[in-house]
Amino acid sequence: MSSFSRSIRPLITHHCRHHRPLSPVILKRFLGIPPQFLLDDYIPRCQLLSSVDAAKKRSLAYYHLRNCNLCPRRCGVDRYRETGVCLIGAETVKVNVIAPHRGEEPCIQGYHGSGSVFFSGCNLRCVFCQNHDIAHQRNGFDLTPEELAEWYIKLQQVGNVHNINLVTPEHVVPQVALSILTARDMGLKIPIIYNTSSFDSLESLALMDGLVDIYLPDFKVWKSSTSRRLLKADDYAETARESIKEMHRQVGDLSFTSDGIAKKGVLLRHLVMPGKEDEGREIMRWLAENVSQDLYVHIMEQYHPDAHVGKTKRKRATRHAEGEEGGEPEVRYAEINRAVRDEELSSVKDAAVAAGLWRFCEVNEQGGFHL
Repeated sequence: MSSFSRSIRPLITHHCRHHRPLSPVILKRFLGIPPQFLLDDYIPRCQLLSSVDAAKKRSLAYYHLRNCNLCPRRCGVDRYRETGVCLIGAETVKVNVIAPHRGEEPCIQGYHGSGSVFFSGCNLRCVFCQNHDIAHQRNGFDLTPEELAEWYIKLQQVGNVHNINLVTPEHVVPQVALSILTARDMGLKIPIIYNTSSFDSLESLALMDGLVDIYLPDFKVWKSSTSRRLLKADDYAETARESIKEMHRQVGDLSFTSDGIAKKGVLLRHLVMPGKEDEGREIMRWLAENVSQDLYVHIMEQYHPDAHVGKTKRKRATRHAEGEEGGEPEVRYAEINRAVRDEELSSVKDAAVAAGLWRFCEVNEQGGFHL
């Protein structure tokens, strides 16, 4: 027996006389993904469509372009002849950026990035829009649905991305549906993400049913008075509630393969706004009670004044420049012309937990993704 063994043996004997024997240590390996949300493998939904259902969706997409009522704006225009609120026609979409993107949630961007397609234009007019140059100014280049499908395949084969991430597609749903159906026939094998403001009609989501694998909706505000002032849409919250319930009905709660990459389900975002934490709390309670307590939620803190927020009011600025009034010029939307405070963010997170939500995206997630 070694000198170390002889020296430690009395200690072990003394311990065993006065304490219960220690239970054997059983090593376990945890993936970190609850079994009910773990997928062995995944085939994109568009690949499971029958040829008959695919043909029906193509016909329906062309029909809606002739009488555009898919978006909640319900312009009713023939987009081959004129444009509605979104200012986008029928034969092409306007795209600002197509590239692998590493600025999404860890379970979306994964190791190789998300194949993001940023569409220009939008059916909302958010005064604080964080992508103002893309959504409002409609900068970009035009692509047909067939050209768009070719880009999906390039992202898959050359970019080796984990998914195709369609950012702000609400106003170009018919063209997007046609592009997915074309890419399906070209060999698309990765999930489709529908990255939306939640200002979607049930008709547009019906067209997307069977084509989208992951819905990534943003539930922005709760009160009609807020959406009227900041989003320029009176019925935003009511529309978002119905849309999110339909998204969840189609694809369920967010599920992953064992590598930690999301493949199917809903990942809901809420951007906490300055002074609007009460609306965030209402949104969290509603989600838990009406959608699912297992909903995967990202409570975001990266709001910053942008677009029209903080700009000088024109009339007051003119009078001040002419010397008619003294003092500082007034700014537009002054109530949200600041960063979000820690206590506002914590208030929304606490309300989510109190409501029963428990699956949250954390900004510090690393490889393995802490799911």
